[in-house]
Amino acid sequence: MAFNQELEALTQAFSGHGVDEKSLITVLGKWDPLERESYRKKTSHFFIEDHERQFQRWNDHCVRLLKHEFVRFKNAVVLWSMHPWERDARLAKEALKKGSTSYGVLIEIACTRSSEELLGARKAYHSLFDHSIEEDVASHIHGNDRKLLVALVSAYRYEGTKVKDETAKSEAKTLSNAIKNAQKKPIVEDDEVIRILATRSKLHLQAVYKHYKEISGKNLEEDLNDLRFKETVQCLCTPQVYFSKVLDAALKIDVDKNIKKSLTRVIVTRADIDMKEIKAEYNNLYGVSLPQKIEETAKGNYKDFLLTLIARGG
Repeated sequence: MAFNQELEALTQAFSGHGVDEKSLITVLGKWDPLERESYRKKTSHFFIEDHERQFQRWNDHCVRLLKHEFVRFKNAVVLWSMHPWERDARLAKEALKKGSTSYGVLIEIACTRSSEELLGARKAYHSLFDHSIEEDVASHIHGNDRKLLVALVSAYRYEGTKVKDETAKSEAKTLSNAIKNAQKKPIVEDDEVIRILATRSKLHLQAVYKHYKEISGKNLEEDLNDLRFKETVQCLCTPQVYFSKVLDAALKIDVDKNIKKSLTRVIVTRADIDMKEIKAEYNNLYGVSLPQKIEETAKGNYKDFLLTLIARGG
């Protein structure tokens, strides 16, 4: 392989989700000092030329980004190996530490797990942190999000098949009226809306979702302006759509590192649950298969591990 081809291969190895370890070994490992210097001079986005002292130094920002990319495979393996209860407990704790930009992870855990799975995560949280999720959510989150999030993480929903259609229709009207009157009374302050979303079974809420569309002509999340309520409805009523959108955002090259982390989180937590349905929905929404998109975007061992996990569901 010519030097310019090797240079391009090495640049590509560093660009994406994860790193291409094989290229790093076969290319970078055999270069002599002059070839490595030439690479540094030709990749100004990675290296900064110090003309006064006549050497090239790493761009500190790139080093920080590469640090995250090198550990992406390790983090995926560690997360996959965990008991699901511990995994969710640790994800919840991390979301609380990161602040409001990560509160959607709390909603995801509270609304896409079964009642027993959420209860298990709460037990694991006790064991790991000597606190309850409920008290940490209540003490760390302030403002409009607190009431909804405390209610969601405290839930233990009925999971049977019985749904009272008249009640679902009535509650769809309640939601419709609350949204219409949001200027007078914001949704975040409406106890009835929070009660419906935080206590009703998922089958019941899917019936509410259907009746709401019949009433308003739109899907419920389309009429909700508040991000947390929108995420809650999506996780409860259309989880495969929600996860597909999270994955698509995470698979973009130039996104924030926390958004990129969603790729690992979603694939690891859903591989044994509903990955087949998520793959179908992703293809429906974006016109490309999820494995193909990962093949194009991710690199090295990290890519191979993700593809192995998503193949589990068929």
